[in-house]
Amino acid sequence: MQHLKLTLGTPAENLALDEALLDAAEAGEIVGGVLRLWESPEYCVVLGRSSKVDVEVNLPACRKAGVPVLRRSSGGGTILAGPGCLMVATVLDFETHPHLRAVDRAHRHVLERMAKIFAPMLPGISVAGISDLVIQPQPESAASRPRKFSGNALRIKRNHFLYHGTLLYDFDLKRLRQLLGVATRQPDYRDERSHTDFVTNLPLQREELVEALIEGWNAQSVLPSWPRQRVADLAKKRTE
Repeated sequence: MQHLKLTLGTPAENLALDEALLDAAEAGEIVGGVLRLWESPEYCVVLGRSSKVDVEVNLPACRKAGVPVLRRSSGGGTILAGPGCLMVATVLDFETHPHLRAVDRAHRHVLERMAKIFAPMLPGISVAGISDLVIQPQPESAASRPRKFSGNALRIKRNHFLYHGTLLYDFDLKRLRQLLGVATRQPDYRDERSHTDFVTNLPLQREELVEALIEGWNAQSVLPSWPRQRVADLAKKRTE
């Protein structure tokens, strides 16, 4: 696997690059899988493929704050990205991983790999819901409940799939309450908690996360080029 540490100039371009890497792998232009790491310098709301913008986004607040609202090609719920939220994308092939054609197995494969990568640094990490990573407050008590620090989404094509999501480490959690609405699909373990009671930041620095991911995915080699024209074409479609 190769890695790409690259943040482009706009949220639309950054979303497009994840999808373009999947398309390039599907076209045989990238072989062996890719791990991409990026972080938006500005806040942006990103809807899942079927998310309801009028329910899951506080559009007046976003317009007032100048926060763009975009839609990605993968499923999952609405997220808020920005400073302090490391974005992680992996592109894997079904030739190497034929058992991952089942959606639940694809989710489990990536999430369990991520949990294993961070377990030495994060006691209490586990997989929760369909596509979340959580951490149990330490020390545990009867009243403590797991808090989410990573939400993820999946896009499947004929021979490859894209798995991408968030890692919160120094994010302004108050902005979730300000800019997002009510999630239409909530995992049972959330227990109707508010955004700020449900999510948390990891007690790690950005470079610790990046180094652990590159090593954990065995992605030490750098992707020599990325699909610029595909990004330009896809970015035009990404604004909601």
